[in-house]
Amino acid sequence: MVELKTDTSIDAMHEAGQVVASALTAARKAAGVGVSLLELDEVARDVLSAAGATSPFLGYRPTFAPTPFPAVICASVNDAIVHGIPDGYRLRDGDLVSLDCGAELGGWVGDSAISFTVGTPRPADVRLIETTERALAAGIGAAVVGNRIGDIAHAIGTVCREAGYGIMDGFGGHGIGRRMHEDPSVPNEGRPGRGMPLRHGMALAIEPMLLAGGGDEWYADRDGWTLRTHDGSRAAHAEHTVAITGAGPRVLTARVP
Repeated sequence: MVELKTDTSIDAMHEAGQVVASALTAARKAAGVGVSLLELDEVARDVLSAAGATSPFLGYRPTFAPTPFPAVICASVNDAIVHGIPDGYRLRDGDLVSLDCGAELGGWVGDSAISFTVGTPRPADVRLIETTERALAAGIGAAVVGNRIGDIAHAIGTVCREAGYGIMDGFGGHGIGRRMHEDPSVPNEGRPGRGMPLRHGMALAIEPMLLAGGGDEWYADRDGWTLRTHDGSRAAHAEHTVAITGAGPRVLTARVP
């Protein structure tokens, strides 16, 4: 069942979303050659704590997971697509990093992700990240009253496929609100004009995940959480929490430059 949020609830979700935005901004600023993924997690924890927010990631255990998630961010490096567990790995020059973070504040949740390079970027990584961000923007642009879920999926998938990238098979975005994962599912590829109609008050986490090698296959690492590209190519992930309103899509996790 999809819960339609009131305008007041959307404002409250924006407050949670801004905590997420601040945590990701701080973690990205702290990232550099020699910095560990655990240190980035600590940075994000401090931001959440200072805002009086909690983490929907910490302790989260979906049916596929062997253990509860132990951190407040997912930190996925190079061929890791999503769900990377922060550990003692120290970032190296040229690493491609994807950070995913959530916050719960006042009973509402925000969720967002960014990808960036550390040190000297590879041109191929720059193109991959830019395309992922374009795919996210295309999906958000299609998130308007009167469209359908398939229009969002088609907009994302078109950008990805035209650039020659793969799309992570079986994963996509989701509804969001009082819980991190709510109905409906938001695929990253699909047919326009299909699926659930978009209505004022729906809130969606839209999140393309692009695979540089062009294939869609992935595998789960031994930790049971980290999902990696099957061919070892690099991946990028971008995500925003978006409210659908009569005035157009409202990005609740937008980051201040």
